[in-house]
Amino acid sequence: MTKNSNSIIIIGTGFAGIGMAIKLLKQGNTNFIIAERSATIGGTWRDNTYPGAACDISSHLYSFSFEQNPNWSRMFANQQEILEYTRHCVEKYGLAKYVRLNTEVTGGSFDESSGMWTLNLKDGGTLTSNIVINALGPLNRPQIPNIPGLDAFKGRVFHSSEWDHTFDYKGKKVAVVGTGASAVQIVPAIAKDVEQLNIFQRSAPWVIPKADRPMKDWERKMFRILPFTQRMLRWKWYWENELIGTLIFTRPRLNKYVQGMVVKFINKKIKDPALREKLIPDYTMGCKRITPSKEYYPALLRKNVDVVTSAINRVEGNTIFTADGNEYNADAIVLATGFKAADAPVDFVVKGRGGRILAEDWKEGPEAYYGAAVTGYPNLFFLIGPNTGLGHNSMIFVIESQVNYIMDALKKLKQRKAKFMDVKPEVQKAYNDDIQEKLKRTVWATGCRSWYIAANGRNTTVWPGLTYTFWFQTRRIKTSAFEFVK
Repeated sequence: MTKNSNSIIIIGTGFAGIGMAIKLLKQGNTNFIIAERSATIGGTWRDNTYPGAACDISSHLYSFSFEQNPNWSRMFANQQEILEYTRHCVEKYGLAKYVRLNTEVTGGSFDESSGMWTLNLKDGGTLTSNIVINALGPLNRPQIPNIPGLDAFKGRVFHSSEWDHTFDYKGKKVAVVGTGASAVQIVPAIAKDVEQLNIFQRSAPWVIPKADRPMKDWERKMFRILPFTQRMLRWKWYWENELIGTLIFTRPRLNKYVQGMVVKFINKKIKDPALREKLIPDYTMGCKRITPSKEYYPALLRKNVDVVTSAINRVEGNTIFTADGNEYNADAIVLATGFKAADAPVDFVVKGRGGRILAEDWKEGPEAYYGAAVTGYPNLFFLIGPNTGLGHNSMIFVIESQVNYIMDALKKLKQRKAKFMDVKPEVQKAYNDDIQEKLKRTVWATGCRSWYIAANGRNTTVWPGLTYTFWFQTRRIKTSAFEFVK
């Protein structure tokens, strides 16, 4: 069955897709749909329901600038509250009628003669559109480690983003593989209830104190009556995060100073020399994502919690065997192993001009122009595309910047009465060469293994600067960077 043609198709109902749709409505454009493969909206905050799931950016900053919420319960909201915020946005702006749930895109091809995209759907149908906006983001494809015997494990195995809520972990032996952001939240949330918690750590995370607390009633009331006070708090958080980015990511001497402060914090929290040695990272701070938490280190001090630094050798039955010869029984293995963020941000075949295939063009790593446009794939735009990720500030700020950039592109396309627009290949190459050159001077080039880096060693994930520079450069498009075809 072929579905109706639409002017614009947005793929995904996370923050990016919702923000794009709201902006279109504000500009008077109602000829669009949002294709959502799941049965409900929400993206990352719908999928990640693990115990302790919360944002590591302040709620007052991790929200749309045009839709501030004066009623956040905490400085750093949990998963359910953030998901409710996205649902509030959908309801307030009347987006539900534009959303097509259970509509999974399995392929897309561009017809140069008509300037139209045809999207293939899992149910056998198709959608056609002049404009496609991929708002899937990078955190939707779990990274599953290649552990011999894992598939035959006798207990439960699940990724943190696919938490098995039918499993009652109370009184059970649980193994957590990985010590990234999700593990730092999961461990304190379940440690007090499990019989034994073994954390299998490849490398220690840099964990800093989290300035989280409940919001006071008078603060929420003040934000409702005097909205500018909340905007002031928002900008306080924003510029503090930008300062942290400056200190850690681009200033080695200042990074070393901040790193020393965090080591002192670890020494204060962890008195056991053996455990402390395990928890002090051996790589430059910021090379992997920095994780804020007040509960993680206290959880590691519990008698039923152990940090295992020897690599997992194999899994047999209900037992995990490590390289040092030790064995660990488990009723469940939680894979807190992150996502394939450095890979292509689409998991279906995309065909562009002349039959070119996006996956082939990106075989050396994904690249785009300001993370939004890819040469050879006209009128296809990305939100949170290659090299737009952050290690210090709110991705919502980047999303809004990219939304405005795409809106300006659509405006120029209409003004020129063009059939399609395509970023010039030499422009994209020059832009990405510059990105990679700048990344060489950042903390991400200091040699650690992280999900920021693709298998070939290329950083395809992170923006090599502060967010205000990204905003400034994406205020409007450079028409000279694009080919407009009438």
